[in-house]
Amino acid sequence: MKQGSLYETFVQLAALVFAFIVVQAVYTTVIRPIADDIQTFQAEQQQIDENFVPERSVFVILKDIEQQACITLMLWATFIIGLKTQQTIKQRGLLDRTLVQVNEGMSVLPEDSRNYARPVQALPEQEQDFLLPRALLAGLHRFQTT
Repeated sequence: MKQGSLYETFVQLAALVFAFIVVQAVYTTVIRPIADDIQTFQAEQQQIDENFVPERSVFVILKDIEQQACITLMLWATFIIGLKTQQTIKQRGLLDRTLVQVNEGMSVLPEDSRNYARPVQALPEQEQDFLLPRALLAGLHRFQTT
């Protein structure tokens, strides 16, 4: 497993723990107490007036563990999507740069591929792990060997 992949896994697990703690705190301090108060009030009203129709409350709907799990996973997924979006934006910056200097109509020979690979190899190490430089280097290496 690469170091970047291990770091990304750790960050995602930390985000899951953070989402769980935040959602659990909100449920314990806000949602469940309000839902219990609403249900108690509605039960009292039904005993007083048999024609009383209880209104639906968001707190009563959200109080169950299934909804808590869904909200926790939604926050976690949102964080992961944000992380992937940030990585994609960084990698899109490479698409605007010219990594291989080849003029239009110019023929490239296999023995020249090492010279074309040098600017890509000169990128900072973090950028060399991006998809475009890896694909270019793999293509140039394959072109050189065939």
